[in-house]
This record gives sequence, structure tokens and C-alpha cells, in this order.
Amino acid sequence: MKHAITHTTHYRYSLPVNYTIQLLRMTPRQDAHQRVLKWRIDTPGDLQPLLDAFGNVTHTLTLTEPHDAIHLKVSGQVDVQPLHDGQIRNEDSRLPVAAFCVPTRLTQSDDSIRAFCADSTPNGVQRPADVLTLAQTIQARVAYVPGTTDVTTMASEVLQQGRGVCQDHTHLFLACAHSLGLPARYVSGYLYTEAEHAASHAWCDIWLDGHGWISVDVTNGQFASDRHCRLAVARDYDSASPVRGVRTGGGVESMDVKVHVDVIAQ
Repeated sequence: MKHAITHTTHYRYSLPVNYTIQLLRMTPRQDAHQRVLKWRIDTPGDLQPLLDAFGNVTHTLTLTEPHDAIHLKVSGQVDVQPLHDGQIRNEDSRLPVAAFCVPTRLTQSDDSIRAFCADSTPNGVQRPADVLTLAQTIQARVAYVPGTTDVTTMASEVLQQGRGVCQDHTHLFLACAHSLGLPARYVSGYLYTEAEHAASHAWCDIWLDGHGWISVDVTNGQFASDRHCRLAVARDYDSASPVRGVRTGGGVESMDVKVHVDVIAQ
């Protein structure tokens, strides 16, 4: 499936900003099943490219002149091939799989998560079918309700509240995987769908012996497919988000994000 993607982010500030540095993870990965046909990044300053430790294409944007707005735009086309039961094959990984067993503040498990995971998958997670069962159990337990959480909400809070969005579903799945001693990672990217949570999206990969990485969309209760375009993989939202940065000055910040994903006829 060939995706045509446009993603714009517009920051506005109530006071002038003296200095901004941003790390952009806004270029799709070059994985075995995913090929970037063309891609363009438009920013108000020069970019320094870097392939990070997770194998993500990143760019650093630095602005040293006073400014009261930042406009970022990426656009292009990506060809994504179908996946069988979400299996990611022939990945050129830069880190050992064990690196994804380490939980973060957002993906830390506790007694409630361990109990939930034991009830959901009493025989553990050993096959792709088990991965789907855990994802669908989380989907049923945590309703998709925008505005009830934010990017600092931890997995244990998501389970307790029973509400959240794609990043929350993903963090809870990762916490469950860590509680079972299984490597798992956060995926940020784009989703082609007509559902209300289309376009910008998050899902996860889990490593199973004998199967490798299995990619699953917890929010939609299904394996990732050729509808999913991968931007970055990392341990959680903080390390995989499309834009992270710091600034000096600026007062109050407002942000407007628009994402459009369409399919190009073959």
C-alpha cells in the first residue's frame, strides 16, 4: 500500500522565543517492509540529520534568532508491504533485543498490572495469537476517550482510569510485556483509516522467541499491517515522539497539528 502523507505542526508563542532546539523524528524508517519513495521536511532553519541508537532517522533543528512561531511540515510517499500476523522480518536492529526489557517511568508495571496481565493471558504470551489476545483485552478495558490523559500519564494510571488514547494503550501493553519479562517497544507513526483516531498514531512491537518482532495496534485490537507507516521505535512516547524540544522565552505556547494520510492507487 502506498501512502501519501502530509503532517504540519505550528507552534505559536505569546512572547518572543530567544532560542529553540528541537529533535524531529518525522522521517519514516527504512525497514524491510517499508520503503520511502520521496520525503520532504520544511522548517524555518537548517537541519542536522542523525541515525539514532534505535535506528530512527532524526533531525536537529536549532533557531538562535528571536521568533514567535515555528512552522514544521513534512510530506511524501511511503510504500508499506503487508505483514503476516504483524511479523517484522529482516530488521537491521542497532540494539540487542534485551535493551527493550527495561521499563521507563511511563511503562513501569505494578501489582495491578501484573494481576491484569495474569488474568488476560494465564498461559503467558508465547504466540502471535497471545499477543492479539492481550491487545484486545486492553482495548476492551481502556476506552478510547481523548482528553482524559496526557503524555505524562503512566501505564498504572491508565489501567486505573480505564480511559485513554493510543499512546496510553501502548504504554499499558508495554508494561504488561515487561511484567512477563518480554522485550517490547513503542512505535510512533501514521495510520490510514477512516476511524476517529486516524492519521497520527502509536502502537507497539513485542519480541517472541521463534517469531521475532510482532507488531500490534492495541487501540484497534489488530496486528499492524500495510495501513501502518512507521516513523520511530523506542522505549516509550518520550523517546519516540515526532517532536521534542526546549526553548528559552516564549511565554505561553499553543500548538496546532494537522495530519492527512491517503492511499495512492497502484
